[in-house]
Amino acid sequence: MCAADRFRASGKFRVNANHKVLDAWLLLLCTGCGDTVKLTIFERTHVRSVRPALLDRLHANDPALVPELLQDSVLQKRNHVSLDWEGAWRLDTGGSGHLDLEVADVEVRFAARIPVRPVRLIADACGLTRGEVERLIADGKVVSAIRLTGKVSGDFTFTLKR
Repeated sequence: MCAADRFRASGKFRVNANHKVLDAWLLLLCTGCGDTVKLTIFERTHVRSVRPALLDRLHANDPALVPELLQDSVLQKRNHVSLDWEGAWRLDTGGSGHLDLEVADVEVRFAARIPVRPVRLIADACGLTRGEVERLIADGKVVSAIRLTGKVSGDFTFTLKR
């Protein structure tokens, strides 16, 4: 194993049974050397404690299960990992015509629950610096029902006033 500290999901799961207890892992690939490492989903868990639907999804290597598990904060803490969302999102503005409007209501929808700072998202979409967006917020020219200075991972709207 190399010294790399970044991994990507292989999309494969491994389930091991030992009498009436189960262990399950998500297999990850090291981005540096390609070696496989295991992210523990559960270990030494009695078979009756595991939902049959989950067990079926693990055995089937269900690709939709990977992001569900990776976003589980309990799983992240158990394995001492955090997700790197760099480059995992984009804002589709449908063109820049809305930037010329006096007042533009912008709706932001998330296809996945990826935490992002609204200030950064607005800055990227409008071609501004984060400092400029923060000044617009302070001047009341960018307003929203949510706090724009933290992180969000759910849908929201904001109004841009020129």
